[in-house]
Order: sequence, then C-alpha cells, then structure tokens
Amino acid sequence: MNPTNPTPEGACGTPDHISRRTLLRLGGAVGLAWLTPVSRLLAREAEAAPKGRPARSVIILWMAGGPSQLETFDPHPGSKTAFGTRSIRTAVPGIGLAEGFGHLAEVMGDVTLVRSVVSKEADHERAVYNMKTGYRPNPTVVHPSIGAIVCHELADADMDIPRHISILPDQWPARGGYFGAQFDAFQVQDPRGPVQDVANPLARERQERRMKDLGVVEASFGRGRPADLDGATTLHQVTMARALRLMGSDQLKAFDVQQAPASQRAAYGDTPFGRGCLAALRLLEKGVRCVEVTLDGWDTHVNNHKLQGARVGILDPAFAALIRDLKERGLMDSTLVLCGGEFGRTPQLNPLGGRDHWPSGFSVALAGGGIRGGRALGGTDPEGGKKEPRDPVTVQDIHASILHTLGINPAKEIKTPVGRPLALSDGNVVRELVGG
Repeated sequence: MNPTNPTPEGACGTPDHISRRTLLRLGGAVGLAWLTPVSRLLAREAEAAPKGRPARSVIILWMAGGPSQLETFDPHPGSKTAFGTRSIRTAVPGIGLAEGFGHLAEVMGDVTLVRSVVSKEADHERAVYNMKTGYRPNPTVVHPSIGAIVCHELADADMDIPRHISILPDQWPARGGYFGAQFDAFQVQDPRGPVQDVANPLARERQERRMKDLGVVEASFGRGRPADLDGATTLHQVTMARALRLMGSDQLKAFDVQQAPASQRAAYGDTPFGRGCLAALRLLEKGVRCVEVTLDGWDTHVNNHKLQGARVGILDPAFAALIRDLKERGLMDSTLVLCGGEFGRTPQLNPLGGRDHWPSGFSVALAGGGIRGGRALGGTDPEGGKKEPRDPVTVQDIHASILHTLGINPAKEIKTPVGRPLALSDGNVVRELVGG
C-alpha cells in the first residue's frame, strides 16, 4: 500500500470517512442541522466527485508576474479603468478581448474566460504558490501542484521521460509537495536547443564498464539499505536506471520542435514561449500528463500598456495555434488548457504609468477538457469602484473544477508522510464552468 495514499478508494471514488473539512463546512452553514445521518454527509462529498469526464492531461500557460486583466481577457474600453486600452471583437458575439489578441479572437468559441477570480495573496511568491497548488502557503506543509496531483492520481503506462514537465521555468516551478520530489516538474529551457543534462558523454562500451564497476560498490552499499518494491535493488539503483533510460530514449525527440514542419513552427511564433507551447503539444502526444510553459514579464509596475502589449504579442499566436492543433489531433476533449498568472493588476494607473498587484478580481482562460467554450463568467467593475467582481470565483474553486474535469475527486483526502489528512482541493466545483 502506498504510504501517501492508504485509503482504499480509487482516484474517482468517494471517501470511506467524513472529512473534518466537510463537517466544519456543513456545521458553519446550517448550524445544528449538521447532525444528520452519515449517508447524507457522504452524499455531499460525493457531489464533488467527477462524472466520467474525459480529460487526462493538462497544459498550463503560466503568465509569470501577474497579467493585467484589463489588457488581456477583461477589457473595458472607454471606461475609467481602461486608460486608453481598446478591445477587439471575437468569434463569439458579446465577448471582447484586449487589442492584440487577433489570433485568439478567432478561436474564442473554444475558450471560456473566468473574469472574476479572487484570492487573498498579493505577494508574488505567496500568490504563485496559491495559484499552482490551490492552497495558501502554510509553514507546516508543502502542497502539490496541479501537475503533481495529476501524475499521482492518474495511472499511466510506463514512460521513459518524466510525465510532469516545466518549460522555461521561473524561480518558483511546480513542485511535488508532500507527494515527494519525484513528482516535481522536470525543468527544461528553450526547446530550440537540446534538452539540458540528458546527453550521455560516454561511448556505450565505456558506460557499460563503469556500470559494471559501480555494481560492485552497489552490492556492498545495498546491504541494510531500504530496498525498492522488488526487494532486491536500492532506491539509488532505481534512480540510476531511470536516468540512463531517459538519456537513451527516443521519446526525447518530442522536445525537438525543429522536427515539426516550418509552417507549424511559424504559427506558434518564433519565440521561446511559442516553441514551448509546440513542445507541450508534442509531449502530450507521447503521453506526458502535465506541461507548464512560462511566459514572464507581466509584472508591469511601470509603463504598463507597452509592456503588457508586448507580452500579448507573444501569447496570442502561441495560445491560438495550440488550440487549433489540439482540435486537429483530436486531443481537445482529453486535454485541459489553463492560461493565467498569480494575480491581476490594479484598476488605476500609478504615477509611473504602471498597474500594481491586484488579487481582488482577475482573469484566467480555459479551453478543452470537456469545458464548453465561447463563454465569459463574471467580470470586474468597469469604473473600478467595486473591489469585489461580479460572481467571484476563488482560486481553490478553479483548482477543484480542474481536478473534476480530469476525473479526480477534489474532496479526496490524502495522508501526508506524517499522517496528516489533507484534501486534494479545499474548493468547490464551479458548475457554471464544468457543467453538470
């Protein structure tokens, strides 16, 4: 039995006990009425369980620094908050995007915008943690990111390359948290070049001699050490075997976007981020579960409009090309794409022409994974007077909804290595987002 997952239910099952979170939530909501039969309480937990959704993989387009909702997915042209920002029409009547999203506007029918995301974190590091894990930072535990959860919960055929990958990571890449470092994202840089640190510099014969000599040392080292599940090899030997398998795998070719047709590469844009999005598509075709591609430079405390516009120019063709290619390859329903950053930007400009941190109403875009596109949920106040957006959605609710689309019960509890039970998500599934 897996010590981090000792409960008998499957990835989509209902817990065989009542979580403390459920009791507290129900108790706070209805007072003494929470003293109801156990079957009714279990039904409430089961309500959050997925209903056979097809999504099996995730691509996260991570906008590091905090993109402005007003210059991306929630523009208010002509309003007090726009400061000259204009919008363009999209393929969906009534839904506009900020100027510069000409490519994404054409595929808007496949995209859903959530324009009313709220959080309580306005510091970069804390907000990144919050958005990537669905939890606020806690000194007593490190929570797993979305990709780590997906890889932990969804079974896979054996693969040579990692199933959780971060392309162009910043200083806070996705982590495995209490699932362990083996679920951390495998980090790579611009796919234009070879994958770093995986090429074997030795000839095959010399490598084999080294491994034979190492085997003599391993035999002595292994006595009294923790063994792998087969009871014969040490964890160190397992790690070495995986590394050698990775270095010799043909699956590494998925990173090499130069093998893609020139027309396809051009559609994504001649940028590291565009190449990262194309690599994400190729990796999913090999069976990778989660790919995070980072586009930094959104922290615009000065010269907001110019800097945001430059980022939009990079994001727009890559995002749209990714959606088109997923559809052409029949991967749209089985892949959820999330685009967003750690928070938004203030409705007002500061004296330097910038927008500052704003967690009180920002936007994310989602596509695929069985989510019906062509919609915009919620919205911020065009005049900037109301801090609370219309129909607010919390960060944890976004996480619960993502897990739901992947066939993972967000309410499922996992015991951490120290025996502490924690739910995969502390949010509620947004029914307007996932349907059902």
